[in-house]
Amino acid sequence: MTGIVVGIDGSRHSERALDWAMKEAALRHAALTVISVYPRVRNVLGRADAFPQDAKQLENTRTAAQEATDKALAALSGDRPDSVTVEAISGIPAEALVDAAAGADMIVVGSRGAGGFERLAMGSVGDQVARHAHCPVVIIPHEKG
Repeated sequence: MTGIVVGIDGSRHSERALDWAMKEAALRHAALTVISVYPRVRNVLGRADAFPQDAKQLENTRTAAQEATDKALAALSGDRPDSVTVEAISGIPAEALVDAAAGADMIVVGSRGAGGFERLAMGSVGDQVARHAHCPVVIIPHEKG
């Protein structure tokens, strides 16, 4: 996949990342892929097992990502990305984002996600994406306030 990939999770940090990625994709005349990951956790054997309710939760994740994307597109003035695709995938968030960005021109994430520990400068997903992605990584900082 070429173009820009942005990971979102419904947090304010990811909304800022989505806004930035939209503007950057428009400036570069690039495609934008919006990825939202329905998180699964590893079991004691290290596998991320699927459960029967995952299909419904994955659809809810995709619907929320589409709504956030539509809102960001509506607020965009001027040029727009060449194309915008919204995907929801199930898995370990950092791994899924790194895999989704294989071949991308860049990946964009917020500095903090929907998890706790607001006092940390960067969340674990952002940290893992920065360490393992095979393309440039942009981490959008929190709002100064």
